[in-house]
Amino acid sequence: MGENSGSATIKADILIRAGSIYTLEPRITPKKSLAIKGRFIWALSDDRHGLDNCIGPDTHVLNYPNGTVLPSFDDTHTHLIFAGLSAFDVPVHDASTIDELLYAIRERTQITPAGKWVVTAANFQEHNLREQRLPTLRELDLVSRDHPIVVRRGGHNLVANSYAMNLAGVTPDTKAPGGGHIGLDEEGGLNGLLQDTAVVLMDRIRPSASMEERVEGIRQASASYAATGTGCVRDCAVSLKDLEVLRTTHDAGKLHVRIRALISAIGLTTVSAVDQLLTDMEAYRSLQTDPWLQIWGVKFMLDGGIESAALETPYIAAPPHCCAPAEYIRLTFWDPKELTDAMDAVVCRGWRVGCHAFGDRTVGILLDVYEEILRRHPYLPISTLVLEHGGLVSPEQQKRAIRLKIPVTIQHPLLHDTAGILSHYWGSERVEKLFPARSWLDQGALLAGGSDYPVGSFDAMRSIWGMSSRETVAGTLGVAQAITPAESVSLHTTFAADLLRESDRRGRLLPGYFADLAVWPEDPLRVQDFSKLRDMLPLCTIVGGKSAEDDWRREVFH
Repeated sequence: MGENSGSATIKADILIRAGSIYTLEPRITPKKSLAIKGRFIWALSDDRHGLDNCIGPDTHVLNYPNGTVLPSFDDTHTHLIFAGLSAFDVPVHDASTIDELLYAIRERTQITPAGKWVVTAANFQEHNLREQRLPTLRELDLVSRDHPIVVRRGGHNLVANSYAMNLAGVTPDTKAPGGGHIGLDEEGGLNGLLQDTAVVLMDRIRPSASMEERVEGIRQASASYAATGTGCVRDCAVSLKDLEVLRTTHDAGKLHVRIRALISAIGLTTVSAVDQLLTDMEAYRSLQTDPWLQIWGVKFMLDGGIESAALETPYIAAPPHCCAPAEYIRLTFWDPKELTDAMDAVVCRGWRVGCHAFGDRTVGILLDVYEEILRRHPYLPISTLVLEHGGLVSPEQQKRAIRLKIPVTIQHPLLHDTAGILSHYWGSERVEKLFPARSWLDQGALLAGGSDYPVGSFDAMRSIWGMSSRETVAGTLGVAQAITPAESVSLHTTFAADLLRESDRRGRLLPGYFADLAVWPEDPLRVQDFSKLRDMLPLCTIVGGKSAEDDWRREVFH
């Protein structure tokens, strides 16, 4: 296999001619044509017609004389499961006021039978509403008392009406799980807010969609990811029940992107509970090596998000339910020794660990834990232990993570969408320091990019634009940490494949590699006006030698 391949007997399934085909292999100049046979890249050529001998009667020839071909992108920290679940939920991301949000919910209640749940998609931020707040239980009750209503914001917060709270058995006297919060109003009644681990109180009683509905949701979501140029997602909170849905979708041939699943240990706080999860995971051991659907490892969460990340110094504004800002730094969810033993159990079973750590105090604790695990297991392969987010991280912590060879996933789309509310709680000075990509790369870190949907948009090129421009809803923040488009692309291709330990078959466009690629209308590596990257969509996405369906519903997920 190689340029011109030397064989006229092999006929390609797909032949692409383009302006530039970047292999992303150092020292190889851009090519002009690429042949695909089955699931793999067969040959490349410097000549646009150099592979014409591979054309047969069934070859699909794609001509993009001005197009640029890159490996399809990896989203190394996202939640495709959320997108699948949201396929039939109420889209509210375009609402600009509370009234608009409530109107969208009211419209859904009018076509939903009484007693049936009405739930919003989670990809919106209340800070971007004019009122800069979530709706309340009372406001949702005015929309309907005949339906349980839940408004989700990301994975850490929801607001419910009285009907839903009654079904969940939540009262003003209910004690929140450790690390969670149940909101009360000034009169001591429920205000509808469930935060962090308390969202489980609602999630555990919501009726599940049918398998057919969930498979359809995953099909739509995976097609939508692929339609933005993404070919592989690392889904960072998958329950075993979710995994069964993913496997059913995969077996039906309806997955349009590769999935690397982190089985969720979120909400677990003891070694025995994690041991039971690991025992249950054994039934899925065969998925450890599947090229489309793999279990990557186990996901832990050590602190929360915007209002509940553990910081070294106090927030400038505490959440309304808490204390004076000078006292609020937030606690972590695990005892460090217990967490160390739980993660040790995971690696002893041959799985990997990803852990959410958003605040700088949490990052320090997690690095202590990881260092102890590496002391116990000094020969663990790189990327067995991964720092998820590392949002606020000190220079000393960066140096330590690099010394320990701990990879890091960062998500500029998360920063873009939450910069306003983060600045409210943390102050803009700290927010400017979030996701310091420039300093990570300059020090030699293994860094990979993601979206953290539903907190941020999963449009593949939106991440490239954000890391290159440092633009957010609150303006340009931390421009000194901007990286080039070429570096940003590497975080979603070659570096991502390194983190996933798949660099021998994905992340580059080389003969024998999986045929995972996207064709872009302009060259993202050479664009001078970064704003062109923001909403750029591919002309074509191919994953495993197949193009994704185009029947995706962009309005649901974006």
